[in-house]
Amino acid sequence: QEHLVESGGGSVQAGGSLRLSCAASGRVPINALGWYRQAPGKQRELVAKITTISTANRIYGNSVQGRFIISINNAKNTVYLQMNNLKPDDTAVYYCAANRRGSTWTGEPDVWGQGTQVTVSS
Repeated sequence: QEHLVESGGGSVQAGGSLRLSCAASGRVPINALGWYRQAPGKQRELVAKITTISTANRIYGNSVQGRFIISINNAKNTVYLQMNNLKPDDTAVYYCAANRRGSTWTGEPDVWGQGTQVTVSS
C-alpha cells in the first residue's frame, strides 16, 4: 500500500514563503503527485500536480498560478511545493495526493496524505 508523508507546513505572514515536501513509498507505480488544499467551509481544490515521467507535465490551480512552483525528485519519489507571495486566502490544510499508473493523471487521486496546516496571517 502506498504512503504519502508530508512536511513543511506552518505559519507565515502575508508575502512570505513556505516549502512543502511529500515523500511517496509503496509498490504500486505512480504516474502523478500533487497537492490539494481545503480551507474551513470550502471545497477541496487542486493546488498543483506533476507527472512522474521525464517530461514532468504540470498543472496549477488558477489561484496559485505564478506564485507556487511544483517540482519532483523521481529518484527520491518526493514532490515539492514552493509557495511564494503567500496570501491569507492560502490558509488551508494542504494534502499530498497521488495517481496510480493507469489512471488519468489529472483525475481524482487514488492515494492521500494526512495533510499539513498552512496558516498565512495578514
